[in-house]
Amino acid sequence: MKRNLGLALAGMSFAVFASLAVAQTLDTLPFSKKLALAKAGDEEAQIAVALAYEKGEGAKESKLEASKWYGKAADQGNADAQYRLATLFHEGATGLKKNPERAFKLYQSAAKKGHVEAQNWLGYCYQHGLGVKQDDKAAVEWYQKAADGKLAVAENNLGLMYLGAKGVDQDYRKAFELFERSANQGYDWGMNNLGGLYEKGWGTEQDLAKALFLYKQAAAKGNEAAAKSEKRLEPQVIQAGGTPAAVEPTSAKPDQPGVTTPPQPNEAKPAGSDSSTSPPPLSADNPLDARPKEQPAAEAAPAPAPVPEKKIQSDSSGG
Repeated sequence: MKRNLGLALAGMSFAVFASLAVAQTLDTLPFSKKLALAKAGDEEAQIAVALAYEKGEGAKESKLEASKWYGKAADQGNADAQYRLATLFHEGATGLKKNPERAFKLYQSAAKKGHVEAQNWLGYCYQHGLGVKQDDKAAVEWYQKAADGKLAVAENNLGLMYLGAKGVDQDYRKAFELFERSANQGYDWGMNNLGGLYEKGWGTEQDLAKALFLYKQAAAKGNEAAAKSEKRLEPQVIQAGGTPAAVEPTSAKPDQPGVTTPPQPNEAKPAGSDSSTSPPPLSADNPLDARPKEQPAAEAAPAPAPVPEKKIQSDSSGG
């Protein structure tokens, strides 16, 4: 009996070791071997095969084939596969029709498992009524969960909800804190929107030099709205004898580096390439375009800021 138990334990140990070995070497395997593992039911290999098809790396690009392999892993309950499959149904592709209802359900399943990107997109679906009845309060709930996971895009999205009084009471200060957190992670829309609040003096003291600095930071990352704001604001700052001031938030924590040396941001996927039939990409909003209806009672109303000659529009063609 002891011998049999020993053999059983040895068999278990070998199985665990083999599983770890597969996980460690999967990225280095050729596509043919990944495919063999995927066909044998390995969910990580199924995701790897799907990624290869989705990106056209090691296999001919095919979103349709990618969806099939993500689907196999998703059926096993893999949250990342559910999220990735949802994005394909959200955007659609050759041979794969958009299906917002199915995308919503997949985002929801992954979000409930704690997948932060899925939580963010689930909030986005609720906010824009994609595959589900529009519900700002539910959007705020899921943006909050993703923001609690320190996802920069979600922090920015939640900040926009507080700024526009969508699903929550309007709170400039809360919006400022969320944009600041997002900006500190290097997210361009977080930087742009934080700059907007510094320019207007909403939720913080007005500081045009800091606003310009943030616009420059966001513009350097390719944010077109920030580039327009930079061009508009820079002459005012120079005329006033100032220079772009680096923003060093006093409330920053060790895991929230100052915005002067941000890491690369997580990119948000656009909701679709056709802006006439799809909602704008995540966070494509500029607070300068959406003046809050009223100032929170806890704060004194800021002095009216000069109205720019040309209204800044959010970029709806990229994230």
